[in-house]
Formats: sequence, structure tokens, C-alpha cells
Amino acid sequence: ETQASAAYVLDMTTGTTLLQKNAALPLPPASMSKLMTLLMLFEAVRDNPNVALDTPFNVSSKAKAMAGSTMFLNERDKPTAEDLIKGIIVQSGNDATVVVAEGLAGREDNYARMMNRRAEEMGLENSSFTNASGWPNANHLMSMRDLVTVAETLIRDFPEYYGWFALEEWQYDDRAPKNRFNRNPILGLGIGADGLKTGHTQEAGYSLVGS
Repeated sequence: ETQASAAYVLDMTTGTTLLQKNAALPLPPASMSKLMTLLMLFEAVRDNPNVALDTPFNVSSKAKAMAGSTMFLNERDKPTAEDLIKGIIVQSGNDATVVVAEGLAGREDNYARMMNRRAEEMGLENSSFTNASGWPNANHLMSMRDLVTVAETLIRDFPEYYGWFALEEWQYDDRAPKNRFNRNPILGLGIGADGLKTGHTQEAGYSLVGS
């Protein structure tokens, strides 16, 4: 039993489902959907000759204006792909996700369409994306099983980057010292936890993809 409204627990070693409750139900994923944004950035670094970890990205006024959790980027900044990855993982930077989306697709809505196409390719049956950050939208939804599929893909396909999900603190330059700590509550418990992403909005409540 679990108090969670929806949950899915998988043993990756054997592929055994250990627990499922409303696992296929599409729900607001909040910042947990940033895992999909990160996956597509990792794939771009791997597959796109024009994108590397040290590639600088431009920051738009739209990105700078993002509310909620941010890296506190401004239009003068040129964060690299690696900076943005760490800012999304640790600081849950909404601004960073917009920078990634605009850098890879020109516009955030174009990136959302790319996310939906990639979701279909991955067999995510109960997910739909309208933005890169998980900002509340009635049509931005993911199931717990789909989130686990994305997490599995990150762990399996990108072991060279996966260690960043265990970072307990990080900040861009010396900015936002109060927002430098990873929100993942299981990282510091001494149980071997190494990821992945929390989420919280009024609509979604508190949520976690953990490993």
C-alpha cells in the first residue's frame, strides 16, 4: 500500500514490477517531465554534430522571465549545455529548459512537438507535452510508468552523464546560493540513491522519480 495517488516501482535488473498503482494514468508531472527535456538534450549532444557539452546557448527574454525554480539567467549569459543540464537537475531551472528548447528547436512550442514525437517513438502511451519545463497545462501529462521508461532510458543509454543526477548542490557562477541544493530528498539518506528528479506544483502535489 502507498499513500501516493499514483506509483510505479520497477527493478531494472530483472524487469520486475514491484508495485503499481494507477501507473498508466496520465497526471500532471510538474518538473518530473524535465527528464524528457534532459533526455533529448543528451541525445542531441550524442547525435548532433553542432551540439556538445561546451556549446554555449543564448538566453532569451522569455527564458529570463520564467517564474518558479530558476538558474537566474539573463540575456547576457552564455550557459553551456553542461551548465544547463546541471541547472535543470539540481536547481530545476525553468529558465534553463526554455534555453534548451529554443536552442535546439528555435521555439519552445516546436520543442514540445519534438518531445511528443520522441515520446511516440519510445512507446510512451500516456504522455503529452506542451512545454519543456513541466509548467502547468491541462494537456501536459505523463503516467508514472512512462516516467519510469524515461528514467530507464537515461540510466541505460547515458551512464557517462547519469552521475550528475546525484549532485546534491550546484550553482551557475555564484548566483542564487539559496537555490543551489538538489530538492531530491533521498540523495542524502545513505541508501545508495543516485537520482533522479522531483516535482511540485499546486495541481500536481509533491512527486519524485527516484533511483
